Amino acid sequence: MSQPTRLSTPLLDVKHRSVDVPGGRIHLVEQGAGPLVLMVHGFPESWYSWRHQLPVIAAAGFRAVAIDVRGYGRSSKPLDVEAYRMLAHVADNVGVVHALGEETATIVGHDWGSPIAANTALLRPDVFTAVGLLSVPYAPRNGVRPTQALAKIGGTEEFYVSYFQEPGRAEAEIEPDIRAWLAGFYAGLSGDTMQPAGTGRFFLVPEGGRLSDRFTGEALPSWLSETDLDVYVNEFERTGLSGALNRYRNVDRDWEDLAVWDGAPISQPSLFIGGELDASTTWMADAVQAFPTTLPGLVSSHILEGCGHWVQQERADEVNRLLVDWLQSPSVAARPSPLQ
Repeated sequence: MSQPTRLSTPLLDVKHRSVDVPGGRIHLVEQGAGPLVLMVHGFPESWYSWRHQLPVIAAAGFRAVAIDVRGYGRSSKPLDVEAYRMLAHVADNVGVVHALGEETATIVGHDWGSPIAANTALLRPDVFTAVGLLSVPYAPRNGVRPTQALAKIGGTEEFYVSYFQEPGRAEAEIEPDIRAWLAGFYAGLSGDTMQPAGTGRFFLVPEGGRLSDRFTGEALPSWLSETDLDVYVNEFERTGLSGALNRYRNVDRDWEDLAVWDGAPISQPSLFIGGELDASTTWMADAVQAFPTTLPGLVSSHILEGCGHWVQQERADEVNRLLVDWLQSPSVAARPSPLQ
């Protein structure tokens, strides 16, 4: 079994900058030259979650770019909850590609970044010629309003996505001690520190309680150093959590906005990498089984043994190899520009 990999050397030759997009400004970190690979992080992270991938993808002959999603880090943080709907994230990604002087790109996403990447590829196949999905498999929009479906999970307890819906509620739990909350959340979903019984109840808020009541107080995962944690904590202590949580608060707006794409497959060459112990993989096993229909351009799909949710950090070497192999595969490398 592959072991988790820490970043043993500092990131060298990376460039930080912010670019204008229609909805504001997006901060990004880039390295290398060649075809553009745009990496989109999830909750509660930042561009830094791709620290292991940037130098490896750059060394393989690509222009590797990791963004701070709107609401995170040094990117714009609109005040309106509605500003974080899926269509805004799609527009941000298109805007980044064009601001970088490119016409097309491959997009790769993890956690919330995975559905953002999937929908970006679905809505703008003219710009995004291939899509890689980490942890969260593609599940097309269906006929059930998300908040209605989520409300049925947990019985007397409350599913975490439902808990996140009310502005200010989760912030009141997290923001008084961001470091402790992040450490507990990362540990609870990591393959080497999660509870042996699995992660099912980890996502259920006890009646009258908090999500962190499920945290175990374990040491940091082996892939996360105190210095790594500092990076995340420093950003969220500066920005707060509302921008990040607002993504969850748009699931019904997304459902309404994407009605015309109900059930739509993604035809571009695709990749999926999930963790064996990740609830996203186990709960959505039906979505993985449906890939022949929903991802007809799928090049390869991988479930990493013993791995939790944070796949590109927990198993950096293995994920890097799979990503580079996919990026260099004929079906991805030969994708034509719409201008050709």
